[in-house]
Amino acid sequence: MAKGIIDELLGGIFDDSWTGKYGEFLLKSELDMGRLTGKKGRILRNVYVPKDDGSTSEIDVLFITQKGLIVFESKNYSGWIFGREADSYWTASLPNKEKHRFYNPILQNKSHIKWLVKSTGDIPTFSVIVFSERCELKKIETTSKNIWVIQRESTNHVVRQIWKENEDCLSEKQIDELYEKLKDFTKVSNEVKEEHIQAIQEKQKENPICPQCGGKLVLRTARQGPNAGNQFYGCSNYPKCRYMKNK
Repeated sequence: MAKGIIDELLGGIFDDSWTGKYGEFLLKSELDMGRLTGKKGRILRNVYVPKDDGSTSEIDVLFITQKGLIVFESKNYSGWIFGREADSYWTASLPNKEKHRFYNPILQNKSHIKWLVKSTGDIPTFSVIVFSERCELKKIETTSKNIWVIQRESTNHVVRQIWKENEDCLSEKQIDELYEKLKDFTKVSNEVKEEHIQAIQEKQKENPICPQCGGKLVLRTARQGPNAGNQFYGCSNYPKCRYMKNK
């Protein structure tokens, strides 16, 4: 409960970028506590894994263990969270009945893992989507093995489950070698980080999504009224959804 209150206070003071990094820090702290109980491994944050086209895929937190690679995607949304593994977008429903759509974090992490495996080879991977205590997971459906969607306080419960259900596949020496190799992917220049952010922003521009209903935003031109001739983005589900945004 205390963590949730702190998250809410900080979320109201700082911007999304700061609260995102803060969430990753708290996630790493949870894993550090788990390591004290014998869950050995090496932790890396903000791993910029190279892609074939020269761009990067950023992993929030990576736990390199004797069981394999546990890839964490950290989310700091508020409200009620709804989503299925097969959906392209999930929904965050706020107390004021406002709804926001965001890209399915399972698919997002799947892409991270795809590029990670190209750099590490055939090593077992585990995908863990971690939401903060600021939200409530109302209806989340997953069907694939080795995928979890949890709140941060359940992090070490999932790690214990992974330890219980999987055989060792990496020695301590191999863990250290992988850590040293992947650590280089955290030492990227500000230019690489900016290019990564720009790539995400460009992708969002190419495929704008209505934050209210999840429909596509279509570029339209006002035909009448004081804004006649001006372009704007309107929801493709109009008239059922009347969301509009200036170009």
